[in-house]
Amino acid sequence: MELLNQLLIPYLLAMALAITMGGSGTAPAFSASYGANVIRKGLIPGIFGMAVFVGAILAGKETASTMGKGILEAEYMNFTTISIMLFTVAFTLLIANIAGIPQSTSQVAVLALAAPAMYLNKLDSNKLFFEIIPMWFVLPIIAFFASYFCGKYIYQPMRRKGFTMQRAQNENLKPIWNILLILMSVYVSFAIGANNVANASGPISSMTINEMNLTDQNDFRLIMILSTLIVAPCFGIGSSLFGYKVVKNTGKEIILFGKFEAVIIAFISGSLLLSASLIKGIPTSLVQVNVAAILGIGVAKMGSKNIFRKTQVRNFFSMWMIAPVIGFALSFLLTYLADILGILDK
Repeated sequence: MELLNQLLIPYLLAMALAITMGGSGTAPAFSASYGANVIRKGLIPGIFGMAVFVGAILAGKETASTMGKGILEAEYMNFTTISIMLFTVAFTLLIANIAGIPQSTSQVAVLALAAPAMYLNKLDSNKLFFEIIPMWFVLPIIAFFASYFCGKYIYQPMRRKGFTMQRAQNENLKPIWNILLILMSVYVSFAIGANNVANASGPISSMTINEMNLTDQNDFRLIMILSTLIVAPCFGIGSSLFGYKVVKNTGKEIILFGKFEAVIIAFISGSLLLSASLIKGIPTSLVQVNVAAILGIGVAKMGSKNIFRKTQVRNFFSMWMIAPVIGFALSFLLTYLADILGILDK
């Protein structure tokens, strides 16, 4: 009974974190389809939550392993350390959600976990600095240029030839484009499940293993599945609470785009995140990949000056730089205070 009481707080924090991640993650999944006016906002949380759950169960193992033992050694994943990490991430993302700015869950989570790892001198610096962080820069660049070239060399030539302007043909293709775009949103949600759920389920799984003194690898898999079953559904709750404002900012206020461009954005974003999850288990910023893809299409259509002058774009970049720093600093401070109070296991 005492063990269950001790595990209760971290699991509640993990659920709170999942709720904030659901709010932030709704934007990269559904900003394209919402911006193209093919889905009602009331349907988004349910579809998003189910797809995230399936993605976490089927494709989230590698990323969960990275968050569970790839940054901080698993034996140091204890009650105090994980509670600090989860509280820090949930608090930081809550600020971003209230501001209506889609924020990188993975970047904040990784740095919030890296802070106690650095304080305890147990940080896997090779994993962090040579695998994870470089991917944060590479993937948005790939997303931007991939969508830019698709916009410039596929969409624009088709438009000049009048393909997109044939009204009858557009009317016939409309249901197909609508279905395809919704499928792409589900695909992106699946990728979020494969990557972002692990930000909460990975650390609490390792903590549970340590607190219960389990050593069998099968026990770890079981705990991981159970943790995912608890965490993943909370993404849908977060989407219903915070998702609309974030989706509106991303889908409506950066650029008005059509269904063809929206499919490109969703496919590129989801594919890059899913690849990072399955191949290397790298916690990656889908938010930044998605916005980079939106900007690539925007530049192809309107030019760089018209896009990068927009207020929302500047706000996004500012929050992206500030939030991970806040997460690291707050987590490090709380770890230091826990050490002073004598409740940090070393």
